[in-house]
Amino acid sequence: MRPQTIDAQRGNILDRNYNTLAISVGADAVYALPRSVRDVEGTARQLAPFLPMGESDLTRILGSESATSVWLARGLSVETAEAIRKLGLPGIRVTKRPQRYYPQGSLAAHVVGIAGSDNQGLEGIEYYYDEVLRGIPGRQAIEQDATQRSIPGGDSEFVPPVAGLDVVLTIDSVIQYIAETHLEEAVSSSNSDRGLVLVMDPFSGEILANAIYPTFDPNYYQDVSAGRRRNVAITDQYEPGSTFKFVTAAASLDLGLTHNDRTFDSGQFWEVGGGRVRNSDGRVFGNISFLEAMERSDNITFAKLSVEMGPERFHPYIQSFGFGSRSGVDFPGEISGMVATPRASGQLLQWANSGFGQGIAVTPLQLLNSLSSIANGGTLMKPRFVKEIRDAQGRLVQKFEPEILGYPVKNETAIDVSELLRSVVVNGNGNRAEVAGYYVAGKTGTAEVPEGGVYGAGRIASFVGFAPVDEPVLAILVVLYNPKVESAYGGVLAAPVFKEIMEESLEYLGVKRRLEGQQRSSFRLVPNLSNFTREEATARLAQESFPWTIEGDGPLVTAQTPRPGARVPAQTTVHLFFYEQDDGEDVTVPNIIGLSMRDASMSLSDLGLRISVKGSGVAVKQSPEAGTFVTKGSAVEVIFEL
Repeated sequence: MRPQTIDAQRGNILDRNYNTLAISVGADAVYALPRSVRDVEGTARQLAPFLPMGESDLTRILGSESATSVWLARGLSVETAEAIRKLGLPGIRVTKRPQRYYPQGSLAAHVVGIAGSDNQGLEGIEYYYDEVLRGIPGRQAIEQDATQRSIPGGDSEFVPPVAGLDVVLTIDSVIQYIAETHLEEAVSSSNSDRGLVLVMDPFSGEILANAIYPTFDPNYYQDVSAGRRRNVAITDQYEPGSTFKFVTAAASLDLGLTHNDRTFDSGQFWEVGGGRVRNSDGRVFGNISFLEAMERSDNITFAKLSVEMGPERFHPYIQSFGFGSRSGVDFPGEISGMVATPRASGQLLQWANSGFGQGIAVTPLQLLNSLSSIANGGTLMKPRFVKEIRDAQGRLVQKFEPEILGYPVKNETAIDVSELLRSVVVNGNGNRAEVAGYYVAGKTGTAEVPEGGVYGAGRIASFVGFAPVDEPVLAILVVLYNPKVESAYGGVLAAPVFKEIMEESLEYLGVKRRLEGQQRSSFRLVPNLSNFTREEATARLAQESFPWTIEGDGPLVTAQTPRPGARVPAQTTVHLFFYEQDDGEDVTVPNIIGLSMRDASMSLSDLGLRISVKGSGVAVKQSPEAGTFVTKGSAVEVIFEL
């Protein structure tokens, strides 16, 4: 009884809309049973023309006295397999064996990765989720005689294989295609060594696109080097340059050390810690406000802010944004980047440089994820490549919910930084990233590349941003490595790529453009209206030009959304709730999934329940769930998404 393994069907890899990116198909393979081969040399001579090995190698393999069976070739063409069958050679068998196939070719190749001929994941998602995808092999054994011939009526045993599960990515194939198309054009036109685009949902941490060019076709992965297949968004680090300035801005604003109108002296250079800080292109701004320093990307201002904070205060902020540690993204090979550890002395110049993104190393994923925490109001999310796991019948096995890693800055600080980044696009060097009707916020970067301990001639041009600024839907990072053109700046090369990808992606997602003048980028504080009468509350809102809605019949304001003190765009509607005091009566929570914010509020209000709002759009999740008994006056938390 010699058992033979039966490979399980490997699970599929799908994009978020269930389009197939990787699938296993039956392919012919040929193997040998050396002990059953009667004429070793003759068999080798007849097989050699059909196999990718020479006659001498075949003779050695077929003449083995120790091997019971050995694979000779996999993935045979139909014609080759049929030709070998017709030879009828003793000890040579042709069988079906699953082979990995990537129907979309190079689309998202650096994410999907590759699988080997033995049903094992080798790189990317194929490797990280290999245990989920590979399934459980089966086994078949038939009683045979000494020459491995089946005995008629002999014992047999069969254990069927268990198919692997399907992995559903967060990747959107359409956005991925948009990113790959524009990235290829940008790399070619700028004569860059390489290019990268990351697209993320800033509220969930889901990665919607991860494009790298040059790319490869995983169906023919042997044709390219391992370095070419590496997902550098996760596995490689670089100095971010001026794109890092939003971190310095956020930390200094959160500490209360600066404001938009604070002025700084930015001359030809600033001597600090035994060295000099200057703008790489030699610009001299003189007396400059903090807002102007962000718009013009002035190195000296941000170096001064970094030194003013000092490593003992700045370093914790850098860490809280996720730099210097792995995010835990579900992808192999993630590195932590490099952040200097504060010491008692001798670091003044190093920390000055860190303020404008020099002397610190980050991964592209870290940078985009940190900016997403600004876009979403101050919450650092765990980035993800996989949305859910399903079985072969499409039934949900596991769903991955958004996971919070921390809160780098206060909500008010995040809004302030968003305004600064919006001003970079409107009034500064990020103007080429603007998209009509979508109102982009972002930051340019042109970083020097260290070579052998000094900065060489190489440059990294980048742009990172999000849109729309007051209701962010997408955050995008564009990086071009070592462009070889005259104006190798992030604002010149990377910003236009960002614009094209952002515009086409938002259109694809159905995000409506606003007409000129409809932008809600003037953020304002929501007044505290707790215990105000109806007349007092509405008069105050009218005075500050806030529209409002009223729910409930109580005499005083018992709750409001947005919360008191929140910084919100002008013309944001404030929902006022006037509930009677709790009388102890229990009510059943209604189902409000799919309702608008107003309809959800009215549905809950009719039952004497309060609403706690997160997000905007339509209701996608509620807590407590529908059907739960709660006391009248209780709050129901509702998550809204566009």
